[in-house]
Amino acid sequence: MRLRGDVSDDEEEDAVMDPALLSSSSPNGAAVAAAVASPRLVVGYALTKKKVKSFLQPKLLLLARKKGIIFISIDETRPLSEQGPFDIILHKVTSKEWQQVLEDYHEVHPQVTILDPPNAIEHLNNRQSMLEEVADLSLSSFYEEVCTPRQVVIMKDPSSIPTAVAMAGLTLPLVAKPLVVDGTSKSHELSLAYDEASLSMLDPPLVLQEFVNHGGILFKVYIIGEAIQVVRRFSVPDVNTYDLLNNVGIYRLPRVSCAAASADHADLDPSIAELPPRPLLEKLSRELRGRLGLRLFNIDMIRELGGNDRYYIIDINYFPGVQLFCVSHGFAFVLFCQCVHEELARPNNLSQMRGKEVYQPETSLCPSRPI
Repeated sequence: MRLRGDVSDDEEEDAVMDPALLSSSSPNGAAVAAAVASPRLVVGYALTKKKVKSFLQPKLLLLARKKGIIFISIDETRPLSEQGPFDIILHKVTSKEWQQVLEDYHEVHPQVTILDPPNAIEHLNNRQSMLEEVADLSLSSFYEEVCTPRQVVIMKDPSSIPTAVAMAGLTLPLVAKPLVVDGTSKSHELSLAYDEASLSMLDPPLVLQEFVNHGGILFKVYIIGEAIQVVRRFSVPDVNTYDLLNNVGIYRLPRVSCAAASADHADLDPSIAELPPRPLLEKLSRELRGRLGLRLFNIDMIRELGGNDRYYIIDINYFPGVQLFCVSHGFAFVLFCQCVHEELARPNNLSQMRGKEVYQPETSLCPSRPI
């Protein structure tokens, strides 16, 4: 199925130019910008070198240019007010200083769309607050249910963990995750604790989540505004009674859900491989966009094995890897830039740096498990 305005095969063959020739981040940038006839949209970006390499692919830049959109690199060493002018600022910089720069800039330039507001992104930098909106949210569509794993937060004192787990009523095994998500590899290091005695060996601050058997398959749901893409990833194998009786200690889990762990073309049991229903994902995406105030993020979701289509959201990530922008070779993102700018440039929508989208609760919701 082709999205409206999708690129053709001929356009794909044209998209082989050096990205330096298509973005204003190079010495040729000014000339390229001048060569673009009346650009309708200017996107300034403040991204890490790794993110620039994975995101600003030649196909995306060429397609954007054809649609009248140009990308300009933001120099973080210079005042933002001296750069631009911008219609949209796309960023993934986590420092407090940068957050203040954006807030000050938006005070003076309220017509510029910030993707996404720093205060909304900050909500995802902590695994406790990350899932709070999901815990308050319940969705049902026929027999499907969306929940979060039960969890407990441990701030310090490893010796207190067994007592905290018992008081929370959590069942072993438990997945241990660092509390803070700061983009470093350490923040993605996960462990599985099989027995109570080993819990005091963990290193707070952390979140302990009940492990849910899910057939070893995780669904990554990428959201670009109203566009949704779902991919399968191999995940942690299920844990059975034999495993619980014969394993003790803390086991470091391999990095799951990355592109190298793709399960989209694997020969899987249909009951495990079947993607979550589209209506459910659309409803979930709409609700979370409103509650989180974000437009570029992804959800890590699992389906409980034999759980009558009960789904668990286990992580939410802001502006994730390149897979997010592979929907129809970047067209979804280009179209999204156009739509979000038109929407938020209206006078009654210029408070997006301070607040979230208006949230209107859905009806016919089923209760979800508390965290």
